Parts: sequence; C-alpha cells; structure tokens
Amino acid sequence: MFSGIVERTVTLVAIRTEQQNKTFTFRADFCGELKIDQSIAHNGVCLTVVDITDDTYSVTAMKETLLRSNLGLLEVGDSVNVERSMRPDALLDGHIVQGHVDQTAVCTAVDDAEGSWYFTFRYDQAGDNVTVEKGSIAVNGVSLTVCNSQPGQFQVAIIPYTYEHTNFNRIHPGSVVNLEFDIIGKYIAHLMKNYQK
Repeated sequence: MFSGIVERTVTLVAIRTEQQNKTFTFRADFCGELKIDQSIAHNGVCLTVVDITDDTYSVTAMKETLLRSNLGLLEVGDSVNVERSMRPDALLDGHIVQGHVDQTAVCTAVDDAEGSWYFTFRYDQAGDNVTVEKGSIAVNGVSLTVCNSQPGQFQVAIIPYTYEHTNFNRIHPGSVVNLEFDIIGKYIAHLMKNYQK
C-alpha cells in the first residue's frame, strides 16, 4: 500500500530482458535500507526487490505489467519516481494508492500557470476508469487532485516542489505516463454499472 507521496527519483542504469520479463536496475542512495522481497512503487507500479548492491537494486516486471504501464518504454538514464510502501503508523498524506496501474495516458499539453504548471492528459476511457472534479488520481505514482475533468481527459496542477522532486520535470506533450484511478471511485463505478444491468 502506498500514499502517492513520491520519496525521490532514481536513475535507471541497466535493463535485462529474460523471455517476456524485464529486470530493471536502479541507482539509489537508500540501498542500505532495502531488503529482498520489499515492495517499491516505480512510476506508480508496485515491484519487488530481487537484488541489492551497495548503490543499486533490481526489480523484475512481467509482460502484463510492461503492457499496462510505461515501464516497457524506459531507457537507461531515465528518471523514475519511487515510493517505498507505507508503514501502518504513517500519516496518509496523499490518498490510497495500491501500486496497481490501470492504464497509461498521453500528455497533450503543459501550460504555464505563473509559478506552477497545468498538465493535460488524455486516456482511453474504458471499464471503470473515470475521473471526477477534485477527485484523486496517481500519475506516475504521484498523488494529485484532478481539475478540469472531462471524458477521457483531465488536468492536474503541479507546484514547483513536485515539479523539481519528481519526474514531472521530464514530462512534455507526447510523454506516456501511468495512471492509477481512485480505488473508491472504481468500486462505485463498477457497482453502478452492475446495478444498471
């Protein structure tokens, strides 16, 4: 379980392909605090630590994860948002994030808001995935508030701190990002759809 409050970014230093899987190795300054089998969200995708060195750790993503997220598009040198799983006694500063990415979206615009930025994203509206005005969404693992919600499109406002401390500073029109829709909203949408049958 995660909160969508990104701890830092890490740099991808190696990719190894094994059949349908990809193992990603990241350089990080907290490797001494990690253990094998620990869960870490990478751009919002929960992955398990499978190897650790003094300054790197590795995680493996299977085909389903690569197809549903932007991890399959990563290249060596890319910056990835990471968040370690929440402790039970921690404050929930963001919102409930499972680390189960629903789908990707494409950035269609970045607008200057005189000190902050508005990012617009378009996604294929399918299943129970919807946004609502002032609702929560995780974009590349970052807990954000939806504004200007429309069918298949929404905006988020990014303050300078978030811009500087996540990989939002590398997102531009055409960039593919991961989306995890609000779990409560997904349950309600699913129940309503079944109720109407």
